[in-house]
Amino acid sequence: MRRTVVNRVLLGVVGAVLLGVGVLVLAGGLDLYRRLGVHPPQWWPFTSPDRPVVSAGTRERWVASAWWWPTVIGGLTLLVAGMAWLLVAQLRRTGLSSIAVPTPGASGLRLRVGARALEEALENRTVVLPEVERAGVRLVRAPRHPRLRGAVRLRPGGDPAALVEHFEDGPRAEACGSLRLAELPADLRIRVLQAAPAEPRHGRRGRRRRRPSRVE
Repeated sequence: MRRTVVNRVLLGVVGAVLLGVGVLVLAGGLDLYRRLGVHPPQWWPFTSPDRPVVSAGTRERWVASAWWWPTVIGGLTLLVAGMAWLLVAQLRRTGLSSIAVPTPGASGLRLRVGARALEEALENRTVVLPEVERAGVRLVRAPRHPRLRGAVRLRPGGDPAALVEHFEDGPRAEACGSLRLAELPADLRIRVLQAAPAEPRHGRRGRRRRRPSRVE
């Protein structure tokens, strides 16, 4: 799963939770339940402007419990650690958004190619190679040049060495020529699928028993 997909899922979940809490607070603060004649259950939060989120009795009972402060401190610690990890992961993002293409014949012209468009082109060129069933390519940052990271799945009986040769002479060479790059290092992760075992045939007649030969 790509990091962008994970980020979108997390943002969607957090946004949905915040939206639900905001709607409940707004409905209780504006006293919409009474105005609309709606009678929510007793455990429903934010039912009126005068009703607190947690009653005084409940707060006193929780604070007096031995598990209250360890739970609060542990939960807040996990929340802060998770947010810090997410921030560091965003700052250490390895993916590229675009690649600069040299234009020696036009001074002052800056040309950039979208990384996702190039990844899709490489994937389309790789998936049509012999014995390839599925391919995924990603461009990542490197100290001097961008780098390719690919994951290729071969059909049963596929030859990884032949795939590497075809990839070097095909998609990778074409990308270097199109982008006018001196080199474009690539890391390929190749997986060869195993052939499905043949199902045994169940005939009506069982296997014939060989009769012992007669010696006279």
